[in-house]
Amino acid sequence: MKINNLELFKVPPRWLFLKVTTDEGLAGWGEPVVEGRADTVAAAVSELECYLQGRDPDQIEDIWQVMYRGGFYRGGPVLMSAIAGIDQALWDLTGNGTVMASDHLINDQDRIRLRLDPQPKPRDPVPGSEKGGMP
Repeated sequence: MKINNLELFKVPPRWLFLKVTTDEGLAGWGEPVVEGRADTVAAAVSELECYLQGRDPDQIEDIWQVMYRGGFYRGGPVLMSAIAGIDQALWDLTGNGTVMASDHLINDQDRIRLRLDPQPKPRDPVPGSEKGGMP
């Protein structure tokens, strides 16, 4: 499965929606918008489109890292909103492709579990202090 097309929908007065479709006909939706700057965010999504064409939409984390770290400048509300909207659409696409709800994709049962001590232990007293605890 490959990303085939990105389509932007501007809804007045301030919304912007992104539809990502694949060569298999699946679609995912995202909302890349900064209030009052829909056209600017649309331009940022269009700039990233050439990188997304032909990519495997299941490699979401890799795509995110390259979009964020691949350019000279990082961050900012416009770029981060564009990346977030694309990220939402890719997760939606993955959920649609596996016929699985998004919360099941995120709440993976195979994740590593960490054991935590329920009661923190007091530290050794600091030499020269009258009370125990942290310096």
